[in-house]
Amino acid sequence: MATQIRQIRRLPEQLVNRIAAGEVVERPASAVKELVENAIDAGAAQVTVRLGEGGLSLIEVTDDGCGMEPAEIAMALERHATSKLPESLIGADNALERVITLGFRGEALPSIGSVARLTIESRSRATGEAWKRVVDHGEVLADGPAALPPGTRVRVEDLFGRVPARRKFLRSARSEWAACLDVVRRLAMARPDIGFTLEHDGRRALQVGPGESLEVRVAQLVARDLPANAVAVDLARGDYHLVGVAGLPTYNRGVADHQYLFVNGRPVKDRLLIGAVRGAYADMLARDRHAVLALFLTLPAEEVDVNVHPAKTEVRFRDAALVRGLIITGLRHALDQGDRRAVQAPDRGAMRAWQVEPVSSLPLAPPAMGHLFAAPAAYPGGARLGEAGAQWRSHETAIMAPPVARAEAATAPVPDGVQHPLGVARGQIAQTYIVAEADDGLVIVDQHAAHERLVLERLRAAGAGEGAAPAQALLLPEVVELDEPDCDRLENASADLAQFGLLLERFGPAAMLVRAVPAALGKGDPQALVRDVADDLARNGSALLVGERIDLVLATMACHGSVRAGRVLSVAEMNALLREMEMTPRSGQCNHGRPTWIKLAHGDIEKLFGRA
Repeated sequence: MATQIRQIRRLPEQLVNRIAAGEVVERPASAVKELVENAIDAGAAQVTVRLGEGGLSLIEVTDDGCGMEPAEIAMALERHATSKLPESLIGADNALERVITLGFRGEALPSIGSVARLTIESRSRATGEAWKRVVDHGEVLADGPAALPPGTRVRVEDLFGRVPARRKFLRSARSEWAACLDVVRRLAMARPDIGFTLEHDGRRALQVGPGESLEVRVAQLVARDLPANAVAVDLARGDYHLVGVAGLPTYNRGVADHQYLFVNGRPVKDRLLIGAVRGAYADMLARDRHAVLALFLTLPAEEVDVNVHPAKTEVRFRDAALVRGLIITGLRHALDQGDRRAVQAPDRGAMRAWQVEPVSSLPLAPPAMGHLFAAPAAYPGGARLGEAGAQWRSHETAIMAPPVARAEAATAPVPDGVQHPLGVARGQIAQTYIVAEADDGLVIVDQHAAHERLVLERLRAAGAGEGAAPAQALLLPEVVELDEPDCDRLENASADLAQFGLLLERFGPAAMLVRAVPAALGKGDPQALVRDVADDLARNGSALLVGERIDLVLATMACHGSVRAGRVLSVAEMNALLREMEMTPRSGQCNHGRPTWIKLAHGDIEKLFGRA
């Protein structure tokens, strides 16, 4: 069969623009992003966005920037025409590596004009002349004078109206509106010096004023209660600088839509940055929970490539390891300094349950004090105190606590809120929760969750010091049978594990010999420990850095060595646990992201009894 030779021809400009529009303008939110970025690059102090039907019928962006002259408006509608690259850079080999503006491709306006009715009105601050140009799906309909204040107004109507193949793939107006709102929110967060207003179908949905601080702007756009539940991030390494606001681990979400990442003022959704955030919170969040934060990374323009994708939401770093390490270190350092707070307030449902009216079968006359803390007695109706509710171990009758400890607890003064914010232990509930009295309320501590965090930080501190961490040799080394791949992974990591006190040797093709366990773990189960460590190594593989894999392994070790729920603690042991929590980083949550303690303020207690 003969090969048919076809002539190579240039595509019409209008068709070229439509092809480009498929990459640049995927949906209304894409057009909103490009137009708002143009307004920011124009030096605007105030940007107003109006939408109709989620941007499907109307997108209007108005700014008070520098404006454009008539000739510039016409050129802006030509492909690859831009004012973002200075003339001195256009011929340079590294022009794109030195871009500092949000836009630079010169594709947005002609692409939008090829798939919608586009009206551009602009008044130049330099000349004071106002001009208007209307383009309908690539055809110029009007070109003449206009009347408007200095700045630019761009109006997009009937997006994809003549491109039914694209229009039918758009989502509902509500979904498109949500995407547009997210775009404006991210751009407004990136520039707290600029005021933004967003209206949808005549309703004002977002408004922030110019000249706000970064913390105030983030709180307005993410969550009003974020400042009370977050720490500030500020870390610099050479020309790389990371700032932002990071929510405490217990202040989290079920989805990752509250993570805002910016590089040189540009909102991005980059896998490297998202992975670094996940690594920083690895031992503080459950696997199905996500941190709430806004991080702003500033670095030299030539150190990051923003020309990866037409939408400019993906970037590539020259030194990806440095960026990842900067984010992980910055977040962990910030959380170490301020996350001893407990974020989660008592559950409202649980609080309401406390206010249930007492059972009428209880005796009307109170028992004598000598019987109040005696062994559970039978109440009318057959219910015993220990069966009717939580078992309360008062410090006055804690039989397991030493007499001296009981006396100390009984006479201990209410602690200083600064010296001992977690208070003095007063008892134990259900052999699981420690109850302590602080100067500003009642503190309830989950003893297992708290001790799990303390053990993890001890292991970390031991591994960070000089030499190996203290190890407890086993009287008789234990053989743990595993699959051969698990043994290979453990053998490869044995040197790192030895630094934390877990000494392993290969014992044949499918077994490992345990000679010692970390001293901080006490009398743990070596078999279960080694199996869980092998599972962690298999689950994470080589996707994480060595340090991150070791952190996950240490979290598993800590879980094995912590105080279990159901163990009776003396008052002295409880107070020792509280004091160590006050000195330990990240003690506000366990290794799985759950809170380790909550506080009932005096006001909350008064509400329970109707005093407030």
